[in-house]
Amino acid sequence: MSRFYQLFVVLALFWLAVPAMAQDLSGLARVDPDQSLLADHGNETTLDLHLSQGVPYRFFSLEEPDRLVIDFREVDWTGLSALAFNRSERVEDVRFGGFRPGWSRMVLDLAQPMKVRQSDMRIDRVSSAAHLRLHLASVTREQFARLSVKPDTPDWGVSTPPPSVDAEGRIVVVLDPGHGGIDPGATGDGYTEKDLMLVFARELREALLRVDGIEVVLTRDSDMFVSLERRVAIAHQAGAHLFLSLHADALSDGHATGATIHTLSEQASDKASALLAERHNRADILAGIDLTGTDDTVADILMDLARVETQPRTERLAESLIESLRAANAPLNRRPYRSAAFSVLKAADIPSVLLEIGFMSSERDLRNIANPDWRKSMAEALRDGIQAWMITDASLRGLVRQ
Repeated sequence: MSRFYQLFVVLALFWLAVPAMAQDLSGLARVDPDQSLLADHGNETTLDLHLSQGVPYRFFSLEEPDRLVIDFREVDWTGLSALAFNRSERVEDVRFGGFRPGWSRMVLDLAQPMKVRQSDMRIDRVSSAAHLRLHLASVTREQFARLSVKPDTPDWGVSTPPPSVDAEGRIVVVLDPGHGGIDPGATGDGYTEKDLMLVFARELREALLRVDGIEVVLTRDSDMFVSLERRVAIAHQAGAHLFLSLHADALSDGHATGATIHTLSEQASDKASALLAERHNRADILAGIDLTGTDDTVADILMDLARVETQPRTERLAESLIESLRAANAPLNRRPYRSAAFSVLKAADIPSVLLEIGFMSSERDLRNIANPDWRKSMAEALRDGIQAWMITDASLRGLVRQ
């Protein structure tokens, strides 16, 4: 058994051994932001987390970029500010949030190679409150490389997709609310992209389910992180006929406004699309997932396969959505059809598009996206565009097979 899981099992057993009367098993462990701190002390950096109850945890480090990943049984992070919490010059950034059902994750972006020299969780046997302290010490690049081994449970990054949907005689539409959990996406005026897109995905699902013959699957239906690979796997497992990834990003340059539809291409159609693809494709790294096993050759082959039959169908889907949004007088970008190498669109056999319903960096767009009535009209326009594409696609597929 690896060192990671020896620690994990011991802590799990110790946590369960706390007297039942002393534990608040009805709720999540809550972090105490006033007592929690990440700070430098001489030659070391210490991470102190005060929790309302003890939880099992594990940690490991990864390279490219250097980061320390800490997994917990689910934690309520309410009140903890990454900016106020982090007082270390050796840690560039801190992220925390839901990672998968029942589990939370904290990721420390390291400014220099460091290892966990000592870890300790002390639990008060009366109140069940817990204090976790990690001592981080500097190491050489070579030492950090040796220590940076991902855990031997691959399902932490790409867990088993949900069961297949019985889609006989039906069109399965997979809606993919961008970001989630530890990855908030864009933020602005108190809103986060992950929350807005989850709300919109649910509203679009309701609009689509009112159409006979459409089945809808969401890649996530809660505030949970879903890796890019798992999003595509869910679409395949569901037998998707169409994959629509939903976003509302923020761009500091160019003052982007209005909806844009993106399809997959090896070369980005413009600088802004290349930047968006880079930001979206970094989601897994932000959540601490190791991507060193990614095979670029396989990705290239998938894109070549997609061009044979799926790409023309995808292009018609993008055009149908744009026409429907235009007919509904929805705000469109001056160049609404764009393309780039979005990893989430790399399902070779499923027409897949990424929709930016607007940009949170635009005051007008953010005001619209936060408005339920505006989202309703947008959902109805997308529903009409999908219906139009379904009719056209059905009429052309026989010709394609011939």
